[in-house]
Amino acid sequence: MINRVLVANRGEIARRVARTCAALGIETVAVFSDADEDALFVREATRAVRLPGTSSADTYLRIDLVVAAALKSGADAVHPGYGFLAENPAFAEAVIDAGLTWIGPPPSAMRSMGSKIEAKRLMRSAGVPVLPEGDEAGFPALVKASAGGGGRGMRIVRSEAELAGAVEAAAREAESAFGDGTVFVERYVERGRHIEIQMFADQHGNCVSLFERECSIQRRHQKIVEESPSPAVNEVLRAEMGAAAVAAARSVGYVGAGTVEFLLAPDGRFYFLEMNTRLQVEHPVTELVTGLDLVALQIAVAEGSPLPPAALHPTVNGHAIEVRLCAEDPAAGYLPQSGRVVDFDIPALANVRVDTGVMSGDDIPPYYDSMFAKVIAWAPTRSGAARLLAFALSSSRVHGVATNRDQLVQVLRHPEFLAGDIDTGFLERNPCTERVDGTHRLAAVAAALVGQARSREQVAVLPLVPSGWRNVTSQDQTVEFDIVGIGLVSVGYRFDRNGAVARLTVDGEPLGVTAGTPLTGSVLLTENGVSTRFHVRIGDQHAYVDSLEGSWTLRLVDRFPLPDSAGLAGSLVAPMPGSILRVLVETGQQVIPGQPLVVLEAMKMEHQVVAPSGGTVTQVLVAPGNQVSTGQALLVLEDKS
Repeated sequence: MINRVLVANRGEIARRVARTCAALGIETVAVFSDADEDALFVREATRAVRLPGTSSADTYLRIDLVVAAALKSGADAVHPGYGFLAENPAFAEAVIDAGLTWIGPPPSAMRSMGSKIEAKRLMRSAGVPVLPEGDEAGFPALVKASAGGGGRGMRIVRSEAELAGAVEAAAREAESAFGDGTVFVERYVERGRHIEIQMFADQHGNCVSLFERECSIQRRHQKIVEESPSPAVNEVLRAEMGAAAVAAARSVGYVGAGTVEFLLAPDGRFYFLEMNTRLQVEHPVTELVTGLDLVALQIAVAEGSPLPPAALHPTVNGHAIEVRLCAEDPAAGYLPQSGRVVDFDIPALANVRVDTGVMSGDDIPPYYDSMFAKVIAWAPTRSGAARLLAFALSSSRVHGVATNRDQLVQVLRHPEFLAGDIDTGFLERNPCTERVDGTHRLAAVAAALVGQARSREQVAVLPLVPSGWRNVTSQDQTVEFDIVGIGLVSVGYRFDRNGAVARLTVDGEPLGVTAGTPLTGSVLLTENGVSTRFHVRIGDQHAYVDSLEGSWTLRLVDRFPLPDSAGLAGSLVAPMPGSILRVLVETGQQVIPGQPLVVLEAMKMEHQVVAPSGGTVTQVLVAPGNQVSTGQALLVLEDKS
């Protein structure tokens, strides 16, 4: 029997594993980097062991340190979660050699399937269809990391001229993320669907399919929306794909939870992509439609128990959809964000589950993946699940860092998504970053009125502001905001002697809107006979505004000046905290508009800083290996235009 589990991971998955362990009466041990010292998963663990350092390479990827932490803390088992060392057979072997129980598949199976190249060779010999590779791939092609997953180390190539650069970039990213820079090339199928089968095997010869998950909504080859069952899979196809997944698992003597990923082509044929020898990020949708706790099954199998009847004879009940909340800005090329989460509140609704690694007041560090929470909804029907999940997200408060929340809501409400007409290129055709026309004006009005109301109540949230939010009720007042992603908006207003809003303008033009009495946290605005409540959170530097139409972050212009526009675009300054990978220019070099200048790494992804215009590089201020903060100058470019 397992009594104490070290969870070799962080964030929401560390909390997820600990939750099931607690339900089974099992203690948990957290390991944490310096950046995660105050993280929620550490605070909740029974015990915790520090791994000195901040980078993944110095902490969560150190096999010796993690195994030593397990032994020092008295753990008798290790659960790897997903990512980091979860699919590293050397780690599994080290755990087993230390006399601990490994809650995962045999190292031999991990080694066979851990290399996508070797896994495809095995599947080809077993008669499972695979995509053409190498010279046979043709174009378009996909350069892909042999190890790891999560969309890292992948590049689409549409011509031979792009191939060498894509291979080099993918190999660097794979080496950084997984410690293995091996890549390969396979055919890229346009408008393919990403369908995966959750399978489970025990030590008694049982191996079953727990049905499919649709994971086609992706950005940067990384999933952000997953669901079960797939709207594209009928009973016949489900049986065929399930049988192929079970055959793949049996071919390597698999034990535990695993996922076999397939590409479903528009013509109905499917191809083996890879096998993930671990729990998947999207496992909650399978749990909600089958009623099974996959972590509990992992622990039971590791203890030597056979799969229970509910797992051996599973059924699908209803529909579940999961979205990944990420600290990133979809409208700015998915630029990762880090910083303090001022507010994080998703309403408690029946059949809505939230798996998260943060709470209000926590920090999101720049060293790890940008995903900080998952929100999952279940309903009897697919349309019902999409509606419920969209409502839960649009009713939430997520403040302090830019996130993809509004994009996820738009995806869930998009006609193509609701019709099930999706594929891996969905977001390329439908970015889902549009704003409702004019609603930002109402957001600015709401921020101005609530800010003034708080000032009137002498709430010292913005002391010494020279203009705006002044405690004067009967005079015309003006507040100018910079709305992130939109631009400058000026709001004029006046209250009458009874405290009612008597006048409203935006950018000097009268606004056909009436306002209720602003409260300290919200105001009701009425336009064309329709009233909408806007919730406003006034912070020390920002106003955060939420409504069912979306969310906005506003800055007071006069007190909080912004960097120049070039800096905001990431042209000459760091657009985010990160590490400098390469400097591509030198002092005195002539550059053209759009030319890459510096490559930096943040949240496990590479990002290019490009020239905003032509000119001469007069100073280079950083070197490879330097850590930089948001807005830090990288080089000086003298514009010759």
